[in-house]
Amino acid sequence: MGKLDSLTWLTVETNRLSGAFPSSVYNLSSLVLLGLGDNQFSGTLPPNFGFFFPNLHNLSLYRNKFYGPIPSSIANASSLQVIQMDANAFSGVVPSTFGTLKNLTYLLLWENQLEARNDDDWSFIKTLANCTHLQVLELQTNRLGGVLPVAVSNLSKGIRRLTLRGNLISGNIPRGIGDLVSLTFLTLGNNLINGTIPRTIGKLHNLGVLDLGNNQLSGQIPSSIFNLTRMYHFSIDMNQLQGALSPSFGNLQNLQKVYLFANNFSGTIPKELFSISVLTLLSMSQNSLTGALPTKIHQLKSINMMDISENELYGEIPSTMGNCELLVFIDMHGNNFQGKIPQSFDKLRGLEILDLSRNNLSGNIPDFLQEFRYINYLNLSFNNLDGETPKGGIFRNASAVSLLGNPKLCGGNLQLHLHPCSGGESKRPHRRAALFIAVITIPSVALCIAVVILICIIFLRCSKRKSSPPLVHSNEMLPRVTYYELFKATDGFSPRNLIGFGSFGSVYKGKMDPTGPTRKPVAVKVINLGQHGASKSFMRECEALRSIRHRNLLKILTSCSSVDSHGNDFKALVFEFMQNGSLEQWLHPGENENCEKHLGLAQRLNIAVDVALAISYLYCHSSRPIVHCDLKPSNVLLDDEMTAHVSDFGLARFLPDSGDSKKLTSFSAFKGSIGYVAPEYGMGCNASIEGDVYSFGILLLEMATGRRPTDVLFVGDLTLHKYVQMAFPDRVLDIVDPSLLREGTERNIAHGTSPESMNEYLVKEEARLACLASMLTLGLTCSKDSPKERIQMEAVVKEMTAITEVFSC
Repeated sequence: MGKLDSLTWLTVETNRLSGAFPSSVYNLSSLVLLGLGDNQFSGTLPPNFGFFFPNLHNLSLYRNKFYGPIPSSIANASSLQVIQMDANAFSGVVPSTFGTLKNLTYLLLWENQLEARNDDDWSFIKTLANCTHLQVLELQTNRLGGVLPVAVSNLSKGIRRLTLRGNLISGNIPRGIGDLVSLTFLTLGNNLINGTIPRTIGKLHNLGVLDLGNNQLSGQIPSSIFNLTRMYHFSIDMNQLQGALSPSFGNLQNLQKVYLFANNFSGTIPKELFSISVLTLLSMSQNSLTGALPTKIHQLKSINMMDISENELYGEIPSTMGNCELLVFIDMHGNNFQGKIPQSFDKLRGLEILDLSRNNLSGNIPDFLQEFRYINYLNLSFNNLDGETPKGGIFRNASAVSLLGNPKLCGGNLQLHLHPCSGGESKRPHRRAALFIAVITIPSVALCIAVVILICIIFLRCSKRKSSPPLVHSNEMLPRVTYYELFKATDGFSPRNLIGFGSFGSVYKGKMDPTGPTRKPVAVKVINLGQHGASKSFMRECEALRSIRHRNLLKILTSCSSVDSHGNDFKALVFEFMQNGSLEQWLHPGENENCEKHLGLAQRLNIAVDVALAISYLYCHSSRPIVHCDLKPSNVLLDDEMTAHVSDFGLARFLPDSGDSKKLTSFSAFKGSIGYVAPEYGMGCNASIEGDVYSFGILLLEMATGRRPTDVLFVGDLTLHKYVQMAFPDRVLDIVDPSLLREGTERNIAHGTSPESMNEYLVKEEARLACLASMLTLGLTCSKDSPKERIQMEAVVKEMTAITEVFSC
């Protein structure tokens, strides 16, 4: 290809090409367009990169695996108009030489590891002011820190998109930002910005998206904001803003999504906000809003999601709310609403989630709720509801319904643990009271009532956990997604996007970000509900994920519980996408697409520490002790920095008390992975942290030997544990993964053959072998047959950390 010296256009975008940047392309000095985007190319770019392409207009390297600094020589391609280097792993600072590109129009560097710590690192902003044709500058999701320079206000007056979301930027928003009058898209969210919102933002009359959420902003919303009549996305959530919400919200008739949650707003909700007929999402939770909900809520004809929870609202729920027939999500919990659940809610047939808990609602539970086909979560707990509970529809699924704290409710699904209804209880409250007076004289019934009260007390104590939805959506999570959004994100669950599968479902790679300019890579785990136990596995995984958070656990982004295009039940979980796949793929690369994968000893030790920290956190430091029950290499995922994240909580179990191995949850119908499951589980023992320690031990042995516990070598009584044990202490090198031994040989060649180099090599090699031996010893200790003989998990962390530190030295 390098011989095509007249070639002007070369694009191989959106394929599966990999390897380093093809050096032959450097001979193509006539290139005007070079497109390598959306592949798997890797490596660094040479410092003189720009000198090879003097005629280049368009450089597209986006969505690959390039790393290292961005060569400043790119600016030597002085005709460049478009630079797309987003979604890679470029690091260092943004070259200030970009400011010499007079024709530069698009500069896309988002989702890399670019840094800025001081004014010098931000100098590229000052030089970009020379690029008078610049229209798009996207820098979100990097590591840009320090204060955003005032020079940002000097960028091209024609700039339309400026994205800095997801960095470490501090300081105030420059007042001169209002001079960028052509801006249609401005995102500064998810930073450390403080101070007030400058009034000058009101000069950006073309603005469609304004994202200032998740910062440290204070003060009030400036009145000038309400001059932005073209704005359709407004996000100022998770700040320290205060004051009343202005009636001038009514000026913003193009608003579709409004995020105001987690601030200090007070006063009433202006009725003018409800006059915006195109509004689809309104999130106002966790404020101090008071007063009644305006009856004009029926004007929100397009509203899909409404969250006004955790405020101080009161009065009756307006019956007009039933006219918002496109609603799929309603969260009004933690207020002081009273009266009955409106009969008009019967028209909200698309509802998927309804949370009216922790209010003062009274009356019966409407029968029509059991007819809602799509609803998958209903929380009416801690109200004053009475009468007989419906039995059909969602009420058949006790795990999807919470009715705690309503002592006057009766009947319904037995799993809801409500007392039985008696003689017209649901229809005639006065007769119920008379009947109660009559029966309390009967000692046996009185005893039953006492038992019921005791059960209620127990459930009340647990209500904080049980009243939560299948997945509590933290402020870092995306809103719940629909089946259609996931269908679209995965190209119709295309087989080419299938990246894994297991007993209860399949995992697809998708690209989605409903609130930003990027299509964020995600992993979509689709539950196979036709598989026996899959639904329980989904609920168990939701229950575990909602209460844990650790850097070495796979991060949940959102979930979906709906129906597919054929009307069948559909459940899925959406996770962060792990760029480097699973540990399984790296330990056994010959069985996967990329046979060049190799893990060095240092990487294996770091991964082992990561996994140990995750398991220790689950058991010792989470709100409730959890055992994973399915620890194996395919459930250890690696991000772009090779940091390990433990995944798949479909078999996880909660333990009653941390450290109490005598009070274990039932392990009936347990299904684990052969070779990694502790032997006591096969004898009917309950879940325990000792079982996870055993699995971790097998994992260590596999990482050191390169052999699975199900290897064909292990027949009869021979197991991976016995295989390693038999090699100690004289034949350890015979069982170590050969690739680790080759690594040592390569280090010897690199050091040279002089006596000094050889001595240095021997010292380091002796340390390597000692670490390997320690790793194997710890693996043997963890994987002993008797649970009592295994080491404690916190001790595992300390031992593994010590081994890694010795190797690093």
